Amino acid sequence: MRVYLLNRRLMTRMLMIVLVIGVSVLYTAGIQNGTLSVFMNNNKKLPIYCVEVPEKKIAISFDAAWGADKTEELLKILKEHNVKTTFFLVGFWVDNFPDMVKKISDEGHEVANHSARHPKMSTLSKEQIIKELNSTSEKVEAITGKPTTLLRPPFGDYNNTLIETAHELGYQVIQWDVDSLDYKDYGTQSIVDRVLKKVRNGSIVLFHNNATYTPEALPLILDELQKQGYEIVPISELIYKENYYIDHTGRQTLLDQ
Repeated sequence: MRVYLLNRRLMTRMLMIVLVIGVSVLYTAGIQNGTLSVFMNNNKKLPIYCVEVPEKKIAISFDAAWGADKTEELLKILKEHNVKTTFFLVGFWVDNFPDMVKKISDEGHEVANHSARHPKMSTLSKEQIIKELNSTSEKVEAITGKPTTLLRPPFGDYNNTLIETAHELGYQVIQWDVDSLDYKDYGTQSIVDRVLKKVRNGSIVLFHNNATYTPEALPLILDELQKQGYEIVPISELIYKENYYIDHTGRQTLLDQ
C-alpha cells in the first residue's frame, strides 16, 4: 500500500511538472512581434472581436459591398454627431463608387479592407489572399493616398492561413462583438435595441452602409451612446498595435494588464 501511495504522489508531481513546462512552451511560442495570441480549438487563431479598455470607448464600423444609396445620408448623420468611424470596402465597391470613397476619407473616416471580390477567405490559398488584399489596398491608396491596414473578412469567415497572411502584410484582422443585424431588415427599433443592449466598453459595432433602416436607427443609437458617455472612435484608435494578447473570446488585452 505504501508503494502505491508513493507512486501516485510521484506521478502527480510529474504531471504537474509536464503541465507547467507545456504551458510555458505554448506561451513563449505564442509571442511574436510583441504580441501573444491565445488559441483554442486545435490552435485556431482569432481576429480581434473587441478590446479590453478601462474607459467608455467603442468603435462603429460599416461594411460596404453592394450599393451606396444611403452612404451620403450616413455620412451626414456621423458629421452631425461629430463621430468618426471605419468603413470596410470591397474592391469592386471602390471601383463603382470612387467619389464616395474619397468623400468617406476626406470627412475623416478610416477606410479599411473588405477584400477584392467578397469571397469566403478560408477557401483561398495564401497567394489568392495576398492578391485580394493588395488589389483593394492599391485601389484605396490611389484615391485616398493611404493604404489599408485593417481587414474584415467577408461573412466573418477566416482561418489560420488568412490571419497569418494578413499579419505578414501588416494587417490586423477585425471582427465585431455587436452585430446590428441591419441587413436583415427587422426594422429601426430592432437595430436600436440590439445595439444598445449589447454594447460595452471596447465594443466593435457592425453596420452595413446600404441597409434599409440603418439611416433611421443610427442617429437614435448615437444620441443614446453619447448620452451614456461613450466616446466613438475609428477602430485603429481603439485597438492595440503591440504588446497584446487575444483571449479565446477574441477580446484584445494589453499584456501588462
